[in-house]
Amino acid sequence: MKLRLGILGADDSLAIIESVTREFAELECLKIVYWKEEDIFDLIEPHIHDADLWLFSGKVPYTMVRDWGKITVPMAYVPHMGASLYRTLLHLSHQCGILVHELSFDTFSAEELNLFLEEAGIEGGYTWLKHYDGAISAEELADYHEKLWKEGKTKAAVTCLRTADLELQARGVPVHRVLPTRAGVLSMIHMLLRTQEMLHFKDTQIAVQMMEIDPFRELAGGTFATDEWQNAEIKTMEKLLRYAKHLQGSLKTAGPGRYAIFTTRGSLHNVTSDYSTVPDLEEAFGIRADWVTCGIGIGKTAYEAEIHAGTALLHAKERGPANWMVFFDDKSIVGPLGSKEQISYSSASTRRLQKVSQQTSLSVLTLSKLDSILKKRASQEINAHELAQYMQILPRSARRILIELETKGLAQVVGEESPNPRGRPRKVYRIFM
Repeated sequence: MKLRLGILGADDSLAIIESVTREFAELECLKIVYWKEEDIFDLIEPHIHDADLWLFSGKVPYTMVRDWGKITVPMAYVPHMGASLYRTLLHLSHQCGILVHELSFDTFSAEELNLFLEEAGIEGGYTWLKHYDGAISAEELADYHEKLWKEGKTKAAVTCLRTADLELQARGVPVHRVLPTRAGVLSMIHMLLRTQEMLHFKDTQIAVQMMEIDPFRELAGGTFATDEWQNAEIKTMEKLLRYAKHLQGSLKTAGPGRYAIFTTRGSLHNVTSDYSTVPDLEEAFGIRADWVTCGIGIGKTAYEAEIHAGTALLHAKERGPANWMVFFDDKSIVGPLGSKEQISYSSASTRRLQKVSQQTSLSVLTLSKLDSILKKRASQEINAHELAQYMQILPRSARRILIELETKGLAQVVGEESPNPRGRPRKVYRIFM
């Protein structure tokens, strides 16, 4: 099956890109030409789901679409730096007798242009440059170059934008367009293919979803005869079988009220919106969300994924019923899914946290959670109430953690906060770990 490559860019760039893509038998191309930046979203929106990869002819369309946020597959753009710019400057120098300091440039940053000229051995440097991030109008660029040319400060303009190139030509300003090279296009296509291969590998990794469901809650208000218990469990199994089929996975029991679904990372990625939310099991499969506590494990083997799922389930149960946690193959733990206070922490024992753990009565895992919370808040200061909310533990347990750190000289009270006029002031701790 061929990969679908979406290509969006100016007409002259696309001709070069297309000539390179013909060398890749595994690619099927979708070509979109744009003339005005404001048309890009309207042009690409009907094809959002028509491509596995996207390649843009320049930084402007790439940045606009990236910031738009509707494309979730791998994207890249062909850079105008390197051989592309060198070819343009060589032509200007040898064919037109124009030196670098007599030109006005756009798009490039000062840092990358200086580095390029230094590496190319071009002395003297540039004088005029208009750098911009994101989109810019052709008229604004043309005004910049035209003004310098009319004032006699430059002999020509060097632009990376096709629309600016056409606008400057229409105004009679000498302009030279930096076009992508075949080598540059080839490099970007290879990079996209490697990215796609890596993502495919991740999607096909083994994933295990370990769920604890109390089937007897369906008997609330009813009888508790053995037959009724068995019927309740059968009903739960039927619902889970439908869910497992939806995941293209297989279901097995793992003890009373505990079930394991073996599937792939990609399938769970989709139903959890990239491991950020809890899937709506009730509407589609009749499984009430508040009855399910779940741990998801990702691993290189089925055994490793199952072990990770069990560990994730233990972390979920620590936070109370109906929580979902994920244990990835890099030993990071994420969750609870669907929570505004979702955090990511590592179960791997770092030397720094091991040292702190040896100094205190706190486990490396607890310290890793705290470390992750502080990084997420971008602050080393926190009170017990906030820590309790993030960790989903009782405030007194959070206070115990902070007091333990303070006792060992790893935290210091730096102030107090009053949640309301009558409330008890909360101590604010600065953490030193």
